[in-house]
Amino acid sequence: MQMAAGIAVVGILVFLAHLFAGIFSRTRVPDVLLLMFIGVLLGPVAGLVAPQSFGAVGPFFSTITLVIILFEAGVNLDLDVLVASFRDSLTLTATSFVLAVAAVSSAAFFLLHLQLPLSIMLGAIVGSTSPAVIVPLTRKLDMGDHARSVLLMESALSDVLSIVVALAILEGYQLGNIRVGVLVGQIISTLLLAAVLGVLAAFVWSALLRRVRSLENSIFTTPAFVFVLFGGVELLGYSGYIAALAFGATLGNIEAFHRIGLLRRILPGEPITLNRIEREFVAEIVFLLAAFFFIYIGISMRLSNLPLVFLGLLFSAILMLLRLPAARFSLGASIAPRDASLIAVMTPKGLAAAVLASVPLQHNLPGGDTIQRVTYSIVMFSIVLTSLMTFLVDRTALRNVYLRVFSGFGAESPPRPDPLTARA
Repeated sequence: MQMAAGIAVVGILVFLAHLFAGIFSRTRVPDVLLLMFIGVLLGPVAGLVAPQSFGAVGPFFSTITLVIILFEAGVNLDLDVLVASFRDSLTLTATSFVLAVAAVSSAAFFLLHLQLPLSIMLGAIVGSTSPAVIVPLTRKLDMGDHARSVLLMESALSDVLSIVVALAILEGYQLGNIRVGVLVGQIISTLLLAAVLGVLAAFVWSALLRRVRSLENSIFTTPAFVFVLFGGVELLGYSGYIAALAFGATLGNIEAFHRIGLLRRILPGEPITLNRIEREFVAEIVFLLAAFFFIYIGISMRLSNLPLVFLGLLFSAILMLLRLPAARFSLGASIAPRDASLIAVMTPKGLAAAVLASVPLQHNLPGGDTIQRVTYSIVMFSIVLTSLMTFLVDRTALRNVYLRVFSGFGAESPPRPDPLTARA
């Protein structure tokens, strides 16, 4: 009986996900927010489901969701736009991360009375933005290609920064010595080598894809190859997320590589990329995984300690306020004022922060439970604030305030048509 009820609930949630997506397209009320609210109701409020009910499957599911989201987003990136947005992405990532770490670590040191290294670690944990939130929002808000690419690249790069910096601080804290040079070397090697492996894997898969399609029921083989790539790169000690993004971006632009002669020298014959059916299949997977991911995030929230919950709200508000000067300083004037305004309110935290939050507690560090509770609160409120602010900046008079800040930026430009629609 319980099994039957659970299966029925899954079906209802799928219908609700489609309903919320329709509401978003008509009213700009983010489906992300509504899905998280469902999770909060099922978990912390009603107590019907707990994160422990999923066991090891929960983090596993979250990782798979993030990998496939990054891959699909990479496939739909235009190579020229990606190259043009690289400088803005790098500057925005560095500026936002440094400001976030400085602000959160200072507040944590004085308000939570954490030791300074652990305060900085908390700042690093919540210094990234979440691709799982960014990708659906940018797509449904009809942002231009340049702005969408900047946000996607920032979310992928900042995840790597958060993971490497937080774990390096943990190691330094335990050894009593944090080595900055080693830390910088780890970040650079993690990013560059992971990207190279992703690009090379895309060349190989393009060469194999025609033969793979001759197999029966082969439509899932490309996502399966992405999972293999992610696991292999992670086992080598590099970022599987960056590799998945680079793999998708290369495979989606394989014809451009072939035109400039790079691929032609490595692999003869016509380049092969995903066809329309394969793209639609991946898009459907992304939609369903992302929907259940946000419900799972809502279920995982810990709201029992109200002072720490409210501190999480305060930290999220600080991060939102700092995002505006970071965007104003970092972005190039070629980005449309509306797109720049939306970038300036997108500070959602997600999987990387939620996973890293448990590390101090697992290592029995002083204040580990506090770090985890505050981080979970920041994850929830940062997504809520991002959803609320994107609506206000896009649909209300607040838009004029942000447009004034970015008044010297470029003219509005329509986004590139969706590749699935373009091939219809």
